[in-house]
Amino acid sequence: MGKAAAQLSVSQSAISKAIADMEYTLGVRLLDRSPQGVEPTIYGRALLDRGLVAFDELRQAMKQIEFLADPTAGELRIGATIVVATGFVTAILDQLTRRYPRIVFHVLAAEAGMSYRALEERKVDLVVTNIFAPLAGEHMQAEVLYEEPQVVVVGAQNKWTRRRKMKLADLMDEPWTLPPPDTLFGSVVAEAFRASGLDVPRATVVTSNISVRNALLATGRFLTMVQGSVLAFPTDNPALKDLPIELPQATRRPVGLITLKNRTLNPVAQLFIDSAREAAKPLAKYRR
Repeated sequence: MGKAAAQLSVSQSAISKAIADMEYTLGVRLLDRSPQGVEPTIYGRALLDRGLVAFDELRQAMKQIEFLADPTAGELRIGATIVVATGFVTAILDQLTRRYPRIVFHVLAAEAGMSYRALEERKVDLVVTNIFAPLAGEHMQAEVLYEEPQVVVVGAQNKWTRRRKMKLADLMDEPWTLPPPDTLFGSVVAEAFRASGLDVPRATVVTSNISVRNALLATGRFLTMVQGSVLAFPTDNPALKDLPIELPQATRRPVGLITLKNRTLNPVAQLFIDSAREAAKPLAKYRR
């Protein structure tokens, strides 16, 4: 209670009275008090959850008003997986920031699960990510932008770049650097090998850090598997070469825009969505 009073620059007694007034009006107890502090009751938790939605709508309204007053300014919070953020999303932001230099974009680049949580908690306005499974619950909606193929890549100096014909089975004894098998993308990589009738090779280096994998590829010794958009939107990657290996169609994964249903999006979000649809058109036709 003391911390809340300090944050709001009011007295602690004013906070206590405000809580008491709300409890009187609602006819239920909102907080359980103990020597260790206070915890919200089930009624208090319900009020917090719905209050979060109400305040989010107010923030969206303020953003819309700001945009209407000045269409060249605004703010957008985007969640994305690391690969999608450093490729597809970066390409969109490059275009938008050239046209609207006063718009501020906040990008949360993280694992898909963390991006989904940020969206549920309304910490981001939308998420651009690979869709690995049906969305949980009916409170989210997805718009598929394109199908993401998986490709086998090596550094520019790797000996396999000189071969014109090969199969995935030919590479099983080579040094691989792969994502951990218990991650979402690690499971996609494993499925790609299994769909080709192979076991996942014993990776020499297992890491979820993309920069580490890129550094290993740059040595010219290692192989890995990446999403096709890494080659379509190269950023800080070393000179990567995709090998002429056809992976099963079943290994493709949709990349989509995820939003919350019944949530008002600010106009900057719509600008981003329109740009994402345009940027995705060439990728929708991507074929190895």
